Amino acid sequence: MREIRVYVDSLLESGRRVALNAQAAQHVTKVLRLRDGATLRVFNGRGGEYPATLRIAGREVSVELGDHRAVDRESPIRVVLLQALARGERMDFVIQKATELGVHRIIPVAAARSVVQLDADRGDKRTHHWQAVAAAACEQSGRNTLPIIDSPLFFEAALTAVIKVECRLLLLPEATASLAGSLTSTAPTQEIALLVGPEGGLEETEVERALEVGFRAVRLGPRVLRTETAGLAALSALQCLAGDFA
Repeated sequence: MREIRVYVDSLLESGRRVALNAQAAQHVTKVLRLRDGATLRVFNGRGGEYPATLRIAGREVSVELGDHRAVDRESPIRVVLLQALARGERMDFVIQKATELGVHRIIPVAAARSVVQLDADRGDKRTHHWQAVAAAACEQSGRNTLPIIDSPLFFEAALTAVIKVECRLLLLPEATASLAGSLTSTAPTQEIALLVGPEGGLEETEVERALEVGFRAVRLGPRVLRTETAGLAALSALQCLAGDFA
């Protein structure tokens, strides 16, 4: 039977009873149809998890926490995915699947050819939405640490955000170097930044700028992948090379 896992954005402590918010309460009682006394796992995204017992008293839904368990399902490498903004469902798909695949951090990038452009207010709303998508993906995949989801950044600011990351890769279909070949001298525990362009690709000036500040252009085989496919494929390849799929 599949283990039920619930994300709770709250301070957790063994022996405490913690109330679930309205969304989580509805999910466990209406969608999952759990009853009072059901067992589940609870985590707050900061590492580890707690076995818990569901308590339902009228409209109040809470969980009684057992002893903390330091369960770690994180990848041996810290991949920072700089994903150019894509249309709503495509971006949600990238956030969800990258979280399942063990991404450490996602930086949404407003590139010149990005179909979606967000102002500050809409950007904050989308960021909160993406964080919820990531939390749900952690519930499903067994991760106990939430990936960092940044607010959208303009291209130059995104490059600056990862300037201290030693290994920075730019996915480019016309690149001569392969992804695997570019990592032959890279330590498996190293942090890696991965830049993925939008549907129409990065502009030439953006490519030149990324290379200028230290990104290395790499290709993913002979085919051109869509923006929502390229980053996930590269992330999978990196995790495989690092032994995360062993």
